[in-house]
Amino acid sequence: MTSGIRFDGVSVAYGGTVVLDSLDLTVEPGEVMALLGPSGSGKTTALRAVAGFVRPASGRVFIGGRDVTGLPPYRRGIGMVVQSYALFPHMRVEDNVAFGPRAQKAPRSEIPGRVAEALELTDMAGYARRYPRELSGGQQQRVAIARALAVRPGVLLLDEPLSALDAQLRSGMLAELARLHRELPDVSVLYVTHDQVEALTLADRIAVMDRARLRDCGTPEELYRRPRTEFTASFVGNANLLPVTAGTDTVTFAGRELKVPAGGSAARGAAATLCVRPHLVGLGDGPNALRGTLAEVQWRGATHRLYVDVAGHRLMADVRELRDPPPPGAEVVLHFAPDDAVLLPAGAGPEAGVRAEVAAHG
Repeated sequence: MTSGIRFDGVSVAYGGTVVLDSLDLTVEPGEVMALLGPSGSGKTTALRAVAGFVRPASGRVFIGGRDVTGLPPYRRGIGMVVQSYALFPHMRVEDNVAFGPRAQKAPRSEIPGRVAEALELTDMAGYARRYPRELSGGQQQRVAIARALAVRPGVLLLDEPLSALDAQLRSGMLAELARLHRELPDVSVLYVTHDQVEALTLADRIAVMDRARLRDCGTPEELYRRPRTEFTASFVGNANLLPVTAGTDTVTFAGRELKVPAGGSAARGAAATLCVRPHLVGLGDGPNALRGTLAEVQWRGATHRLYVDVAGHRLMADVRELRDPPPPGAEVVLHFAPDDAVLLPAGAGPEAGVRAEVAAHG
């Protein structure tokens, strides 16, 4: 079993249209890497290039240090779970799980043990004799994962595996996938999703993709707390992105001077963007106070989201324990702490975050 994945300048094109553009990315042995991005960003194409279902127009794919670019899928030592699960309806659960080892031509004496082990790992041992139609969506998903694990892969590929489940099942399966990762610490996982909660919950690192290119890469905490690009800030969680002019430990927004953390990368007098997460914006007087008009209030259970127009810009504030929210049209004051803001240089293209990641990791 070999682990770890490396994309070396991988590009894929269909009919002259580039759908994956010069991807350089390394998934370390035992690491969970989430590919996060909107539809059409290239994330599933990257996964299919690892699986061997698409051939790169240029570049190389490595698994465990071995160049697998020209190898067929069955010789790559991978397990894969797709959105639709793709279980064989005429086969019982145990036969679905045994399909991979049989296709690998594993010794017949080994197959029952592999099936039992995979079903035990996914808590499906009691369902071995059932057909897929006799299972719930969450149980079918567990069987699909068990089938992928039965081949004892060094690399596990997950392509939107939770998207067909309802919210409650999805939450439970996130916990199950996290448990599996703890029990299989040597398996590298490439997890494709457009759901930021899944990526933030499961991944050791997140690769943010858009328009066929890698835009940013880092740990979930890095990308959420200190995004390096506007695209990352807006896609990994919600963000207020304010156009500002940089000063010395301050910025100017709509004629108002706001304090920001010291040591920002924007030059004094330069145009920049200030990023503040909605849950870090408070209601009422405080540091960096901004006065505006309340446009909309949304109740979200634990919080109220306020949309406030400030000098022609709409700001979001997620406020907890707001028992009596002000009515739309009321004048309100928002505030945020200087250390909760991130200053992004204007014109720092999406690749800026990638350059920073490469510098940090060599």
